[in-house]
Amino acid sequence: MDAATAPGTVARRFAARRRAWEEEHLSPLAARSYPAQRAVAEEDCALRTPLQRDRDRIVHCKAFRRLKHKTQVFVSPAGDHYRTRMTHTLEVTQIARTVARALALNEDLVEAVGLGHDLGHPPFGHIGEAILDGCLAERFGGRFRHYEHSLRVVDVLEPTPKRDEIARTAGLNLCSSVRDGIACHSGRAPLPLTLEGRIVRIVDRVAYINHDIDDALRAGVLDESELPAGAIGVLGQTGSARIDALVHDLVETSEAAGDIVQGEEVGAAMAALREFMFERVYLGPAARREHSRIERVLRTLFEHYASDPALVPDGGGAPGADHAQRVSDYLAGMTDRYAVRAFEALSVPTSFAL
Repeated sequence: MDAATAPGTVARRFAARRRAWEEEHLSPLAARSYPAQRAVAEEDCALRTPLQRDRDRIVHCKAFRRLKHKTQVFVSPAGDHYRTRMTHTLEVTQIARTVARALALNEDLVEAVGLGHDLGHPPFGHIGEAILDGCLAERFGGRFRHYEHSLRVVDVLEPTPKRDEIARTAGLNLCSSVRDGIACHSGRAPLPLTLEGRIVRIVDRVAYINHDIDDALRAGVLDESELPAGAIGVLGQTGSARIDALVHDLVETSEAAGDIVQGEEVGAAMAALREFMFERVYLGPAARREHSRIERVLRTLFEHYASDPALVPDGGGAPGADHAQRVSDYLAGMTDRYAVRAFEALSVPTSFAL
């Protein structure tokens, strides 16, 4: 049976039923799933909302699969339980859906934004982002920001779904609300247009601060006694207690404000924890020891590919892009282990390689 020309009973009723459900159950402030606002118009799926379809396109793309081999905080950790960029993404998405459901907002939108928000992160976490940004600025006068590159991944670098009616230049052809949430999830970017996007923006920090504390304690980089007492007193002694406190505060404060905002005391406590983590973990002694090694890897690769456009494999994956963009695209798409292998191929004599 051709589902497009002869839809079944469920397919014929799905969109109308979903629209009616959203009007009855979602907040007036919630984004609606219909109509789809895409750069290139396409026929809706008969059994998924446009936002569910965007979620599926993100989960099935190659950039999403590569997140499992990209650093969150600790590079090549010895243990099996440290977070990766993928587990961070899943934790953000799960917490964001909880907040959206409590506020009667669109869970499918926060899920799509949450799953796609870090697709553009380069290898080696925020250290890798800073190094790539510096390399681009020095050689080409450009900049690299992972949240902008995440949008480029879904708009340009990932192949278009194989549908004849979609232009080949449309990337994943995601809805505008998903694209906005991805591009604006960082505190350095403009505020997202939807409340759902604003949920992911705050929850991203809620998740990474607390799971990074957990990983730092596991790694012996921190001791629990060193955590700032004031913030811990407000938020709780354990990661789960802190996330619970932050979520409850976010939900109740946002409901009263008609926006996505934190309470003053809880927001200040989270900011204090974040400042502590930057000082002791993200930019601390252990990170600084790794920084020089990571910089050597990425700068070697950058200078190699920047020296000659012909050296960038497959043109960097972006037809029509200038040389700086192709180098940036290629390096940002690497996983940690792929970057190390590429560095070794350039740096280790073949006869000595094992």
